[in-house]
Amino acid sequence: MEKRDTITFEDFLKVDIRVGTIVEASEFPEARNPAYKLKIDLGELGIKKSSAQITVNYKPEDLVGKQVLCVVNFPPRQVGKFLSEVLTTGFYLENKSVILATTDGQVPNGAKLV
Repeated sequence: MEKRDTITFEDFLKVDIRVGTIVEASEFPEARNPAYKLKIDLGELGIKKSSAQITVNYKPEDLVGKQVLCVVNFPPRQVGKFLSEVLTTGFYLENKSVILATTDGQVPNGAKLV
């Protein structure tokens, strides 16, 4: 396990992590690495786009309706011709595939992780 720098609670508060519901998921064949294009309803923040490399463990039709945790205060990132507006979070498995970070029950879209 690599050693991480210690941060303060104030540093943690700078990362704005919100819950949102995936309302649309589609193939992203132009991506350099296998990925999906997601549209995520983040409540008062609106519907935001995200590119997610989660094709090993998920099919697009299984993602719609799933709540996920997103970092919403990173700058948008251009992924090919697609502008990814939020970072959808997850956990790497041993095979380098990703399992999404989700909630343990229904949470209002846009709720902030505290």
